Amino acid sequence: MQAVVLAAGEGTRLRPLTEDKPKGMVEVADKPILTHCFEQLVELGADELYAVVGYKKETIIEYYGDEFDGVPITYAHQREQSGLAHALLTVEEHIDDDFMLMLGDNIFQTNLQDVLNRQREDRADAAFLVEEVPWEEASRYGVCDTNKYGEITNVVEKPEDPPSNLVMTGFYTFTPAIFHACHLVQPSNRGEYEISDAIDLLLHSGRTIDAIRMDGWRIDVGYPEDRDRAEELLEGGVEEIDGDTPEADASAE
Repeated sequence: MQAVVLAAGEGTRLRPLTEDKPKGMVEVADKPILTHCFEQLVELGADELYAVVGYKKETIIEYYGDEFDGVPITYAHQREQSGLAHALLTVEEHIDDDFMLMLGDNIFQTNLQDVLNRQREDRADAAFLVEEVPWEEASRYGVCDTNKYGEITNVVEKPEDPPSNLVMTGFYTFTPAIFHACHLVQPSNRGEYEISDAIDLLLHSGRTIDAIRMDGWRIDVGYPEDRDRAEELLEGGVEEIDGDTPEADASAE
């Protein structure tokens, strides 16, 4: 299966760690975040990797070259960081079947295989990992509603009045139908083309999207303290996080 990693962001909130490198090249446990992403995708069976790059893209390209662990890498350039739906369209011409999508600033130690297994059942048009957060924090995320079958019925980006406390994380599987939805997305209030809006368009067209609840942990490395926490968890072999989960910001900052 093909796999896409979105890694075009500048990582302004990670400074000074990103003063001379893109966010995906910040090291966690002695290797770049992107290496963690590539390792997991290859382990999941990715046979082609596509990296969407932007800010200081040459740093990523020179570091990884044209393959990772024997799996070819193709790079796509997002010239302006205008949201995840915009970034995804840069690889549209290369994707011809179901694929995995991972945000290149996340560290996962959780049940990613369950998402992939659900996609392979051919019952759903998309599946993605979701997690419960405290209600008071849900407005910081892309929030999902689900029915009794675990199918997603609604997605809204950072709502003032969240319909649930179930939120999207940074790992998805899609059919190529997502690209048509991305083309239809209009800029949000933030001026970005949101992946949550594309997903909502899929839902309104009658597509089935399954939510897989997270069993484990993940860290969105948005701030230096997030990097430190992820490193602590990885080096300590911790399997679960107690307390709050860092914010999963879908912006390309």
